[in-house]
This record gives sequence, C-alpha cells and structure tokens, in this order.
Amino acid sequence: MSAAIPPTERRVSARIGAISESATLAVDAKAKALKAAGRPVIGFGAGEPDFPTPGYIVEAAVEACRNPKYHRYTPAGGLPELKAAIVAKTLRDSGYEIEPSQVLVTNGGKQAIYEAFAAILDPGDEVIVPAPYWTTYPESIRLAGGVPVEVVADETTGYRVSVEQLEAARTDRTKVVLFVSPSNPTGAVYSPADTEAIGRWAVEHGLWVMTDEIYEHLVYGDATFTSLPAAVPELRDKCVVVNGVAKTYAMTGWRVGWIVGPKDVVKAATNLQSHATSNVANVSQAAAIAAVSGDLTAVAEMRAAFDRRRQTIVRLLNEIDGVVCPVPEGAFYAYPSVKALLGKEIRGKRPRTSVELAALILDEAEVAVVPGEAFGTPGYLRLSYALGDEDLAEGIGRIQKLLSEAKD
Repeated sequence: MSAAIPPTERRVSARIGAISESATLAVDAKAKALKAAGRPVIGFGAGEPDFPTPGYIVEAAVEACRNPKYHRYTPAGGLPELKAAIVAKTLRDSGYEIEPSQVLVTNGGKQAIYEAFAAILDPGDEVIVPAPYWTTYPESIRLAGGVPVEVVADETTGYRVSVEQLEAARTDRTKVVLFVSPSNPTGAVYSPADTEAIGRWAVEHGLWVMTDEIYEHLVYGDATFTSLPAAVPELRDKCVVVNGVAKTYAMTGWRVGWIVGPKDVVKAATNLQSHATSNVANVSQAAAIAAVSGDLTAVAEMRAAFDRRRQTIVRLLNEIDGVVCPVPEGAFYAYPSVKALLGKEIRGKRPRTSVELAALILDEAEVAVVPGEAFGTPGYLRLSYALGDEDLAEGIGRIQKLLSEAKD
C-alpha cells in the first residue's frame, strides 16, 4: 500500500517502515517500565546476563579513559591490538587460524550481522534461516536486500534442522545458509557430526554460511561447541563468523562484536562501517582486549550458575500441564511449547495465540516472557534464565499458579 503513496507524502521510507521492532527488547522495556511504576514484574525477556562485567575488564576500561590516545579517532575496522587479540582468541577457543585482516570490530553483534549480510547479498538473494530464529536475523537479511527462507524445527528434534530440510529449501536463488549453535532462542546445540554434515552440504552446493558463535562458551552437560569453519576447512573462503563479548563476559552494554571472514568481504564490510559509525568506542575496545585475552575463570563461574538455573527452569516448566520444554544444551534460554494450552480458559480469557498467552501472563502473573511469534514459531514462549535464582523460582512459580487454572 505504501507504494501508492506519492514519495513527497511518504514520511518514512518503505524499506525502514517495514522493519519490525525488536520483540525481545520491547518485552524487556515494558517489564522495566512496569517495574519502575511499582509493579513487582519479573522479566524473562531479554537475553542479558545478570552478572556484572568482571572487575579486571572494568579496570582496563578505566585505564583507557585516562589514556589520551583513546580520546581520538582510531581505525574504523578496530584497534590493531584488539584484532590481534581476537586472532589469538579464535585459535584458542575454536581451533581456527586467521589473520588480523580477516577481522572487523563492530558495535555489537547486531551490527556485525547486518554488515556481513550487506557485504554478501545482492537484491533477491535467498538466505536459508532455521527457525525458531533470533528476531534480528530476518530483519538484517531484508535490510541487506535478501530474502529469508525459513526452515522450521520443533521440539521433537530438539529444534535442530536436518540437511534434508535445508536441501528441500535450497533453490537457484539460495546464496547463504544461516547456522547458529548454541541457538537463541532454543538453546539447541548441534553435534560435531551434524555441524560437519551441514558444512559439507554447503560446500557441495557452493553456498556461503554465516555462523553466529556468540554463545560458544555457554554449553552444558555432554554438549560441545563446534566452530563450523574449523570443522570444515574447505568452507573458510565462503564462511563469515559473527561473535562478540556480550554474552560470554556479561558485557551487553559495552557494544563490541566482530566479524571474521574472507579478506574481501571483511574489507567491504569495513568500508560500510567507515561511513556508518566509524570506529567502535575505544574504551569499549580496550575492555574487550582484556576480556578476550584473559583466562576463562569468570566465564566458568557464570556458566555454572546458568547450568543450575537451566536445570531448575526446565524442571519447573515441565511440571505444568500443557507445557513441553526440551532441555536446552546451550545459551541461557528455555523454549517451551505451550500449544496444548491455547484456547483453554484462564481467568475468564481464552488465549488463542502465544502472543495472547504472553500478554495474559504479564497482566495476571506480572511475569514477562516473549511469545514464539517473535522467533517465527507460534505456540511457544521464550524465557531467559539469565536472572537471579530467587527471581527465577518466584517467576516460574507465578506462571505455574496461573496456568494451573487452565480449563476447557
């Protein structure tokens, strides 16, 4: 309909007007606003560790504030010393050997994702997107001119797609497949064998892969993280890795991410960034150097807490009639199916969608969760367990009480 409006009367461009608000940030903002108004809301919305950034990282930032060299512009693609640290960290954590010229430091993972797609995609190129997906992926693809093609996995497969499903979605317009393990919103982790199989399928068909490794250190039990370009070296010339410090080091507000990829793609993305934002804030980059260069002791402590909460939230959710919650193997999200509850009467209302159910839970139980529609799969809820143990138990207890009233 917007195309029929004369350009002089169109106040917002059709391209930007078509972008959806980040559902996860919207839920988090509403929960915080209600809490500020005095309501005892517990938020399971945003994927944000509740821990403070480790002290040694903060101290590195304080020192950077005092250093005049960080008061000026620095290279748009990132501080050379941070690029070198990312090179060393990538070899240490992924077994993937790269060069500084293959690294672009970005303002968080979202900018990395958009710039990676913008550097690779031409208008009409298709990107296979496994669903449930994080809300930003399809929007970044569309902004870059691409077309997201969804491939849906459900709880029966642990939310993991198969090579057969990917092949069924491939067309002559397919250029990229998105691969995310551990996954947001489901916590799914692909086995080394499945990771390699997907990589070899991509190589066979000459496809690019964009892989998001932001949750690489948050895996539990017998699950293991596998870096795709390390597992399938033949893919490296057509693989872009997105990563950052936000989740691993409790640094969501510091806004430091990065792209690792072929030199020509990284150079193109750097050119884009040079016009969009210039360099990432130098103080944040100095903090990121300390983060990726330090040992992983603080990370292990946070992971142990997440693991404990993971087991608690899954147990409590599965105690609710009509809720089915697979055990997440990574990240810090539970993604239960609530399809059996839809249409049932709860306190005089009959929610027909997970959007309506999430709204009911917020209104009646004062607990904020994100509906599955935000992730491409209606009938589910996402709950982040990156919050304190007491809030977790209280919040799930409220949901249990409310949903126990469901009746036909």
